[in-house]
Amino acid sequence: MRKAKLQAATVGGSADEIEAQFYEALQQGDIDKLMACWADEDEIICVHPDGPRLVGSATIRAAFEAMFANGNIAVRPEQVSKVESLTSAMHNVVECVAVLSAEGPQEAFVIATNVYQRTPQGWRMVAHHASPGTSALKQGSTHGSQVLH
Repeated sequence: MRKAKLQAATVGGSADEIEAQFYEALQQGDIDKLMACWADEDEIICVHPDGPRLVGSATIRAAFEAMFANGNIAVRPEQVSKVESLTSAMHNVVECVAVLSAEGPQEAFVIATNVYQRTPQGWRMVAHHASPGTSALKQGSTHGSQVLH
């Protein structure tokens, strides 16, 4: 499997810019633009809602190609919380995804954690972990139960 062209993503820039390009690539169904957001490392990780742990660019690329076979992904990031340092950044994002159901168009919510590292090519994603959310996220509810795991 061929690797994405690293120059397709902003060299330098910021984790915010790479995140914006990642969501634009999902909305456009552009696999090369999407993969250019990822670090060129063997141990990058992606987990889709209720999906398996995907390790490595070839496996991640194949999963997104399969998703794009059904068209682009109408997703918009909302409610971003960030923890950033000089060489890494973690963004927790509520994703609002447009889906077509038997009842017509609906909004689904996903909670994603995107992790970025500063690399020689600039900021790149090293992990994307997404879990199903609930409609309570639409109202801005960010407080869960006090029970851990």
